[in-house]
Amino acid sequence: MPASFTSASGSDVRVRFCPSPTGTPHVGLIRTALFNWAYARHTGGKLIFRIEDTDAARDSEESYGQLLEAMSWLGLDWDEGVDVGGPHGPYRQSLRTSIYRDIIEQLRASGHLYESFATGEEIEARNVAAGRDPKQGYDNFERDLTDEQRAAHLEEGRVPALRLRVPDTELSFDDLVRGPITFPVGSFTDFVVVRPNGAPLYTFVNPVDDALMGITHVLRGEDLLSSTPRQIALYHALIEIGVATAIPRFGHLPYVMGEGNKKLSKRDPESNLFLHRDRGFLPEGLLNYLSLLGWSLTHDRDVFTTEEMIAAFDVTDVNPNPARFDLKKAESINGDHIRMLPVDEFAQRLAPYLGELVSLPEDEPMLRAAAPLVQERMQLLGEAPGLLAFLFTPDDEIAWDADALPKADARPTLDAALAALRALEDWTTETTEDALRTALIEGLGLKPRIAFGPVRSAISGRRISPPLFESMELLGKVSTIARIERLAATL
Repeated sequence: MPASFTSASGSDVRVRFCPSPTGTPHVGLIRTALFNWAYARHTGGKLIFRIEDTDAARDSEESYGQLLEAMSWLGLDWDEGVDVGGPHGPYRQSLRTSIYRDIIEQLRASGHLYESFATGEEIEARNVAAGRDPKQGYDNFERDLTDEQRAAHLEEGRVPALRLRVPDTELSFDDLVRGPITFPVGSFTDFVVVRPNGAPLYTFVNPVDDALMGITHVLRGEDLLSSTPRQIALYHALIEIGVATAIPRFGHLPYVMGEGNKKLSKRDPESNLFLHRDRGFLPEGLLNYLSLLGWSLTHDRDVFTTEEMIAAFDVTDVNPNPARFDLKKAESINGDHIRMLPVDEFAQRLAPYLGELVSLPEDEPMLRAAAPLVQERMQLLGEAPGLLAFLFTPDDEIAWDADALPKADARPTLDAALAALRALEDWTTETTEDALRTALIEGLGLKPRIAFGPVRSAISGRRISPPLFESMELLGKVSTIARIERLAATL
């Protein structure tokens, strides 16, 4: 590997997450943030979080706020950058115009940038005249314009763009994920880095910011691989003028695919990070799953903590093949993380998903008591209202789901249940179960599902609920009997 590439390791590692504030955070983007964060934490290095907001037509403050919200919710903290500060600010490109202008002037003075007046039509016409493909692109013909030629163009009112003089050598690098990659001489020509209106392009500002911020490892999406040789070419120029000291190591992360093995689009619902949060993913459950999109802890273990990921993560272990976002697997892993929570913490996490059903702190004892009844059967916190609403609903407001309404012939079952329960003096899970088994299974000769189904419907309004007898103990004798009487009266 050429000596101009960095050899930084350990605490000298500096990675960056530099999204554009356009739209809602995408799980593929967050996977990139996660891998950068995990690598920084694993090595003891630093994560720099900057915002690439030079596209005024697409960027929005709302999206910027959502990026901060997403990182905060997931617990992906950063060492330098927006909202944190640091020695290389400002950390929003829109505030760095004077910095770019200064670098542009240095590169012009050193001859690395030159004025280019050719229009797209003129470039195409040159290719046709030379018998080349019209779309082949620019052929570097303006590298050595004379002062007279430049003056003539300016006299015509033409305003030049600025192009980088690309080294006439092959450009090679050892991709941390994909291995050695070489771009032969002539595989790309001198490219525009500053528009005629003076606005620098992404291919300029991105590596300039990386150089000024001392970035040592660029871990980013595979879709940006084609721009890497241009970045390396610019780095050579930045090193020559003393702005950079070394080229960063690059690692291009695999695509995240959606249904039908197509790249996951912003239009795909499963790409929306906040949709997953709203449905009840835990941050640690979603991070666990996202880490599996190109990486694994071991070949036989999919569920692990964020701390275990940090301890093991190395970008060189990332698989270059595309990874498919499998919502069912993501939900299953989230369910495993739900079961890893201490019960009290699980109860706290449930409360926001129960919304107005729960009034804290008065309903907190009931919520804590009910949490163990559902923790083993939930995959998403958003399932909480369907499973627990009946515990926080007044007896006379319980609504029965259509598939939970028993048939008219269930009236004797409910009457027998009422008689057995009214006779109880001691109201516990064990006594209610014994009383109903005696009355309904032994007394009426019913199978358990037929015996207990109408009682379950009466107290919860649903065909499926938390364990029946534990739920009855939580509701208490008065509410349980009132609910059974109310359903029985409708049959």
